[in-house]
Amino acid sequence: MAMARIGAGDRWVPGLRAGPGVSDALRRRPLASSHATNGSVHQPVMPAEVVEYLAVSAGKVYLDGTLGEGGHAERILQESTPDGVLLGIDRDPRTLEAARRRLDSYGQRATVAQGSYADMIRIARDNNIAGVDGVLLDLGFSSRQIEGAGYGLSFQTDEMLDMRYDPSGETAADMVNQTSETVLADLIFRFGEERRSRAIARHIVRNRPIRTTGELARVVSQALGGRRGRTHPATRTFQALRIAVNQELEHLDAGLAAVGDLLNPGGRLVVISYHSLEDRIVKSWVERQTAVCVCPPELPVCACERRPKFQAVRRRVVRPTESERNRNPRSRSAVMRIVERNLDHNP
Repeated sequence: MAMARIGAGDRWVPGLRAGPGVSDALRRRPLASSHATNGSVHQPVMPAEVVEYLAVSAGKVYLDGTLGEGGHAERILQESTPDGVLLGIDRDPRTLEAARRRLDSYGQRATVAQGSYADMIRIARDNNIAGVDGVLLDLGFSSRQIEGAGYGLSFQTDEMLDMRYDPSGETAADMVNQTSETVLADLIFRFGEERRSRAIARHIVRNRPIRTTGELARVVSQALGGRRGRTHPATRTFQALRIAVNQELEHLDAGLAAVGDLLNPGGRLVVISYHSLEDRIVKSWVERQTAVCVCPPELPVCACERRPKFQAVRRRVVRPTESERNRNPRSRSAVMRIVERNLDHNP
């Protein structure tokens, strides 16, 4: 499947804060189990909201395209008892093992597959699933990936500079040490939204080879003159390299394109994004897919009589509650958007 790249000129307008709407019963319901990684517990973001806006119920089929360690998937399986079915997909075979253990008690109701949600149609068909009633895409990463050894995603620990979800292909170290200064600067600017990308790229090239996360963090910090606030100077550069290494935005484009062919009529898509680059793509896709008119702007009245394939479930985005943000600081930037496939439409 070809993966389209985001246009450099896209603009993003943040959504407004959503009000309460999730029942207290759902908010109070605990997960059946939790799993620790190096002393930390990964907490799925807005699990009650996911269940509510996916309209989870018995007898339905769901796809979790970003399975992670299975926190959202477990909640969906709980709420779809006794016969709801879930297919979980993740690119990282290491987190898949944790998810398999977590979901093992659900037997044949839960299927786990390695791969990208960009290939959700093929993976679903490989598992004898022709259509689903709900798709979840949680675009964040887990505590295991940010804190666990071997990923090279964070400057919190000094380890080999890797950043791959799927341990194959080009690493961040390959990119840092082999990419030209101009391309590296453009990459950091585009995917990290880092204004001083050229100074950073220049300093990286002068200090090659760079092999570890600690070395890269020091080089970027030196390029920017050290720490000046609560955010580490290398944060945006690390984000840019992670996105580029894993082709995250290309996978998101392709995954959104596939949803319309996999969702059953009346089925819902829930997407949770964590930074403006992701949400810009999701917001633009939602606007295009829910538009009731695609006539040229110069026409005085609509002549297309278009019936869109999707409708927005909420006009405003959903954000974590204050209590969740306090309990799980990593949820603070989360933005949820929800659409539903219409029962009938004409292109």
